[in-house]
Amino acid sequence: MTGLLIMPRKFVEDKISRHLCHEGLDRILIYISLSLLCLGLVMVASASITVADRDIGSPFYYFNRQLMAAALGIVVVLVIANIRLVHWEKSGIALLGFAFFLLILVLIPGIGKTVNGSTRWIPMGFLNLQVSELVKLFLLVYVAGYLVRHGDEVRSSVWGFIKPMIMVGFACVLLLLEPDFGASVVIMATTLGMMFIGGVRFVQFLSFLALFGAVASLLVVSSAYRLERLTTFVNPWADPFDKGFQLTQSLIAIGSGGLTGTGIGGSVQKLFYLPEAHTDFVFAIMAEELGLIGVVFVIGLFAALLIRSFVLARNAEQNNNLFSAYLAYGIGIWLGLQAFINIGVNMGVLPTKGLTLPLMSYGGSSLIVCCAAIGLLLRISYECGGAGQAMLRTRKKSSVAARKRKQQNMSSLWEDAA
Repeated sequence: MTGLLIMPRKFVEDKISRHLCHEGLDRILIYISLSLLCLGLVMVASASITVADRDIGSPFYYFNRQLMAAALGIVVVLVIANIRLVHWEKSGIALLGFAFFLLILVLIPGIGKTVNGSTRWIPMGFLNLQVSELVKLFLLVYVAGYLVRHGDEVRSSVWGFIKPMIMVGFACVLLLLEPDFGASVVIMATTLGMMFIGGVRFVQFLSFLALFGAVASLLVVSSAYRLERLTTFVNPWADPFDKGFQLTQSLIAIGSGGLTGTGIGGSVQKLFYLPEAHTDFVFAIMAEELGLIGVVFVIGLFAALLIRSFVLARNAEQNNNLFSAYLAYGIGIWLGLQAFINIGVNMGVLPTKGLTLPLMSYGGSSLIVCCAAIGLLLRISYECGGAGQAMLRTRKKSSVAARKRKQQNMSSLWEDAA
């Protein structure tokens, strides 16, 4: 299994070093992301090997698909890291419209793919596109641009705060129709975090936060399966062979890992005990095979990813690049919150939600979109670093020189005409 990862890891490192390692780029972010990605590939291979062999007859079926998604994700990183952020800022409203289009498209019968009662995917040949993953990224770009354009209005009036929340709320309603409650919570919480950082009045923020909590509670109580998940979360051992089966098996996996774990490939719970072991519960298998040391290492990596995102955001603020700052804050909150929820679900701290562990869980859409987010962070680090600032100064000088030449040419034409 280790041998299978030598080639993709070497490929990733070569591509990163060849195309991205410029002055001003945050290499720590690259190493954190590569560590999570490579460890995720190992754990997906380990957690899915028995299920893939039983159901498909190919032990590395899920691993090969995840490896393809990782390769495509690296390409996405390389492309996005070379696109100027000003283009993203100008495209915010268009991306918002495209997000609504996808959310409506997936609900049309015959287009959206239904799995386990949820219609969240659009089949695209080798990949099933999970709409909610793209919507998360597009909404962050829109909100970051809105805070730049209407920052004063957000800080001074209720309407300036409410307008983007209406758009985000409408997107969450469409997500709830799939249904995808987990993605709705992540999107709304991330948006509220960005608005808070953008300077919205504290009273308005608390009022909307209370409203959001009340609506979320009402949605949980009014839905039988959500209420069942909540009651199961409170005491999974009350029905360990039915409603609480998945959570109890996850807790058994984590508890069996001890300090050092059973070793890569040594998990017992992946042998048809823990459902969805390679998707939403890959963290539990990782805890069983790598133990407490592996758990602390992975949590540390996600904490470092959150900190680096906030450091990049702070650097962007100091360079007066507010769009980059808000976007970096948003990406950090999103990835950090989603990792927190997934780990909390695996450990029985939070009710079960269908949210992947960023860069680690099986799922092509999630992995590729997370890579896109990393690409944006790398671009932010480049533009707000020394090389990026030098590049912008050079472009500014070139444009000023071009305008002067144009003015001189026009003056010469007028003199010749006179």
